[in-house]
Amino acid sequence: MLYQVCLYFILLYNRFRCCTMAVKEYTVYRTNKYTLLCFLLKERRRLYEANLVNVGLELEIEDKSSDDGKTYFVKIHAPWEVLATYADVLKIKVPFKANDIPNNSEMPMNWLSTPFRLPEHIMHPEPDFFTAPFDKSKTDFFLIGDKDTFFPPSNRNRIVYYILSRCSYLRDECGDRDKKGIKRLLNNGTYTAAFPLHDCRYWTRSKDANCESDRYSLYKHWAGFFCFFKEQPLNLIRKYYGEKIGIYFAWLGFYTEMLLFAAIVGTICFIYGFLTYDDNQWSKEICSEEVGGNIVMCPLCDKKCGYWKLNSTCNSSWQSHLFDNVATVFFAIFMGIWVTLFLEFWKRRQARLEYEWDLVDFEEEQQKLQLRPEYEAMCTNRKLNRITQVFISLIIACIIGVIAYRLAVYAAFASIMKDSATSNLQVVGPYITPQLATSVTASCINFVIIMILNLMYERVAIWITDMEIPKTHLEYENKLTVKMFLFQFVNYYSSCFYVAFFKGKFVGYPGNYAYMFGSNLRNEECDPGGCLIELTTQLVIVMTGKQVWGNIQEALVPWLMNWWGSRKARSHPESLYSRWEQDHDLQEFGQLGLFDEYLEMVIQFGFITLFVASFPLAPLLALINNIIEVRVDAWKLTTQFRRPVAAKAHSIGAWQEILNGMAVLSVVTNAFIVAFTSDMIPRLVYMYTQPDGEMKMKGYISSSLSVFNISAIPLANKHVSISVLIYDSAFINMFLLCRYRDYRYPPGHERQYTHTMQFWHILAAKLAFIIIMEHVVFLVKFFVAWMIPDVPSEVKARIKRERYLVQEYLHNYEVEKLKIQLSQNGHNDCTCPPMIYPSLPKHEMLSECL
Repeated sequence: MLYQVCLYFILLYNRFRCCTMAVKEYTVYRTNKYTLLCFLLKERRRLYEANLVNVGLELEIEDKSSDDGKTYFVKIHAPWEVLATYADVLKIKVPFKANDIPNNSEMPMNWLSTPFRLPEHIMHPEPDFFTAPFDKSKTDFFLIGDKDTFFPPSNRNRIVYYILSRCSYLRDECGDRDKKGIKRLLNNGTYTAAFPLHDCRYWTRSKDANCESDRYSLYKHWAGFFCFFKEQPLNLIRKYYGEKIGIYFAWLGFYTEMLLFAAIVGTICFIYGFLTYDDNQWSKEICSEEVGGNIVMCPLCDKKCGYWKLNSTCNSSWQSHLFDNVATVFFAIFMGIWVTLFLEFWKRRQARLEYEWDLVDFEEEQQKLQLRPEYEAMCTNRKLNRITQVFISLIIACIIGVIAYRLAVYAAFASIMKDSATSNLQVVGPYITPQLATSVTASCINFVIIMILNLMYERVAIWITDMEIPKTHLEYENKLTVKMFLFQFVNYYSSCFYVAFFKGKFVGYPGNYAYMFGSNLRNEECDPGGCLIELTTQLVIVMTGKQVWGNIQEALVPWLMNWWGSRKARSHPESLYSRWEQDHDLQEFGQLGLFDEYLEMVIQFGFITLFVASFPLAPLLALINNIIEVRVDAWKLTTQFRRPVAAKAHSIGAWQEILNGMAVLSVVTNAFIVAFTSDMIPRLVYMYTQPDGEMKMKGYISSSLSVFNISAIPLANKHVSISVLIYDSAFINMFLLCRYRDYRYPPGHERQYTHTMQFWHILAAKLAFIIIMEHVVFLVKFFVAWMIPDVPSEVKARIKRERYLVQEYLHNYEVEKLKIQLSQNGHNDCTCPPMIYPSLPKHEMLSECL
């Protein structure tokens, strides 16, 4: 029994930690100081363990150290009385009657899903019961068979950790509330680790027949990569790891399933762009020698950038058509509706899990009442001010810094590329342009900076949240979630927002360019084909790089650390390498372990919703990543990490509101991307305003470029090698004129270099498109959200029936108990007239409270 049920928790301490510090070279004072510290740690440990024994826990201290000769283990066992007492305190729901409601979830053609199913004993490791909050005084009311296995493993280690986190390490007469909890003892070095044990080794079943070997079952049916097409054993995950981890994998699996539909539609839109490749009239004009070869463009930066011909952007214009076509508008509208369907159907799935996992009343009854030990110890009457102001200032500084970085990198690479001999490179040389090189290299450097800033943002967010001293664990997680997400939102999306909504929008024109904050950094321009291809490049590099790097880091780093940490113990025979030592050599699944997983997926969700109009293949890449992500997370949790403390959660918490906010924002961003970043609206305006009504695109490129007289460029901004193009026939034919991307009157006109009427027509069309698209998508979103109830009617009926049964069974139980008491007290011969109760309809017995 020691290996399976009785042993719930392990505490570790280093017996020689302090004494080894008192070396001979130190003075007497230093030796006494460390001797005193050693004594304090031993005294804390002695008092803490004594208090644990006082509350009923059973402790066993290992006399034999681990292989390092310094680490000792304290094994904790919670007997039935302790489990029952604290299950009553925590109001843990336990079974009292088998579920008699028939399951009518059979679907037609159900045999088609057989290859994707897991064995029944894996999917449903426990029978389905009606449950009620545990009451220690009514143990005979519940279905208690074996007391050792009545509470599932997740509830047992949660109860023990609840005791450990609130037990004091001072004597009762000391009133210092600050001196309690296993977290403080871990922080001050009294113990080095505290964790529940795995039930067996992951690659083989336990030798003990009483062991359920849930870890082995999870590894075999869930953590293997070749199980990627199988459903997840969510009930077994919940039983072993607790509801909080179970709800995360349920959400991740549902999100991955919904991505399949978005990936199919996005792939169809991409194929449409590929099939209409040859119908791209504007790209033909850019690439032709007659049009693109005879148009000389103005320099993209001051002094160092030269004049260039329009047909040098031929390749980028063809590539842009793959993503900038009519299907882009359809896909942007589709994704706005898809997001709503995803969130609404997840609410229904979540409501079903809340009922199946006995979490319906968890929020009100338990989580809000469980104060954090840090809050109980640190809370005072004073208030911490200016935290919000500091946080907002940091976000604004990050935004400005990223924009300034982008401008500097663009100018630097544009200067470098003008003299580089990329044409000498085989295969890829002719395709490398200053614009492409700037976009790709700037995106790569930006990705590296994003990864570095992640570390800083995480520490700042935790520091600010700790200063606020949240009252409950739920409040702490929600506050940290919002802060961390806002930091990462700026970190990952700021460069994409800049390319989508700022680059090329506030440029000015030759001779009167706009500069950032009065510096010498000139605002960037877009290619004649638009900025959409650059936004696509930015999105692909940052999104794909983050996913690849994240999966490598999640899988490789824990494996390497475990391999190095257990190198000595691997040479020991199995009999000398105890289970607690095996678990100790694994990595710790920290407090933010699950938080980081949520954050990774929510950032990905932003990429495939906020900017999906620029890259229809983003859902496909996310789908492939998530199929791998599910198995990588399962593998590392099962094999590379210590068993985390089980925790309850009835939902995904603050992430739900963040997803809702991003869903609304995505409609706005995609509407603006189609209107202002792509060239869809200008092309449509040109096509529908042809005087002959032919609706052709011939001549569109020339109409979208304005003309400027080179002699009007200030001398300080002129390119030094202008003489290179003076003897070019095209340049002579243009009478020293260059073209730039805008709609302005030509030199010599009475309103030269001011916007033409075509500019205002296009602007009006863009604003009209944004208003129409937003209203249409929002109308459909709200209608769909109204049509789909958050809680399925079947679940509502089951909840009402369970509440009714709890009330009815408790009533019958109390009546039977009262009869027994009266019969034992000799009151069976009472001659009092019986009380007559009016007959009530049965439905009036239903109640909304337990």
